[in-house]
Amino acid sequence: MEITLDHEKLVYCGRIDQRNPKKPEWVFPATSLQFCFWGHEAKIVVTNRHKYWDNRVGAIVDGVQKQWLLNETGETEITLVKEERNRRHKILFFKRMDSCHELVLEHLFLSDGSLLLDPLPVAKRRIEVYGDSVSAGEVSEAIDYVGKVDPEHNGEYSNSWYSYAWMTARKLNAQLHDVAQGGIPLMHGTGWVEEPIFIGMEEMWDKVHYYPNLATPTTWDFSKYTPHVVIVAIGQNDSHPQDFMKYDSDGEMAKKWKAHYGTFIQQIREKYPKAVIILTTTILEHDKSWDDAIEEVCQNLNDSRIRHFLYTRNGSGTSGHIRIPEADEMSDELVDFIQNLDIPVWED
Repeated sequence: MEITLDHEKLVYCGRIDQRNPKKPEWVFPATSLQFCFWGHEAKIVVTNRHKYWDNRVGAIVDGVQKQWLLNETGETEITLVKEERNRRHKILFFKRMDSCHELVLEHLFLSDGSLLLDPLPVAKRRIEVYGDSVSAGEVSEAIDYVGKVDPEHNGEYSNSWYSYAWMTARKLNAQLHDVAQGGIPLMHGTGWVEEPIFIGMEEMWDKVHYYPNLATPTTWDFSKYTPHVVIVAIGQNDSHPQDFMKYDSDGEMAKKWKAHYGTFIQQIREKYPKAVIILTTTILEHDKSWDDAIEEVCQNLNDSRIRHFLYTRNGSGTSGHIRIPEADEMSDELVDFIQNLDIPVWED
């Protein structure tokens, strides 16, 4: 039996293109679909828009994590669960990766005679993250490389479930919109995204689709989701191709970056007047001058609900991407910081 993908008992989370609610399109990591049913089999059919790397999706099925490799193009049929006898199942199907691909949900099938059950309660707390590959959970599963440079890979180690962003949200029992893209800087013309275009967060932050050649760019409707906490983890990729902040923190490029960063944070504030906005980077190695620049902007903004946060090993924890234990460490520190703020956090 087919379940329409706009069924009221299906619970979505993430910044999703729902212009056609019967065929939702997923762009960002940690985007998810959760449902409960009585039956013995569930399948989902998706269409992949491939950009680079092998593309995998994930699910938590009755408490067990699974993953599937997608066809580069066209449809892929995924058997989420298949058993002999009917029983209750809880499924969280999610996007493991960033815009190395986009995903269109086409069909959801349950075994004949199945019953779609009432969903679990939706978390009332809401978090939004603006970040790069670390926020997306890129290469997080390469646990043999804790504290080391990345191994050679083709995307198989990337998993948003193990990003510090989603770990933080789970520990705080909060929903998450993870607006993260590997290689993204703040400003255009730097970073690692789509050479020679070099897309910046300034271009991406208010979009659903944003990656060239995957889909026509679309603007996000901010009224659909209002976070209590916004985490801005940007400032590590702007050092490519030139680490101008390190070599001349008072130079013209540095001044320009700080001005753009301040404007970006003010744009977020305009969208979310009551949110707590946390400015930070990560434990991935980078020059301290970037965090000093963020602190300077934070002070100049003079907003009691905008705070600058540094991890214990900020900018010095690892030369490679953040692995699962390191993301766990980061999320513990971030949760502690949020829980001990001297201002109300979770009030609507």
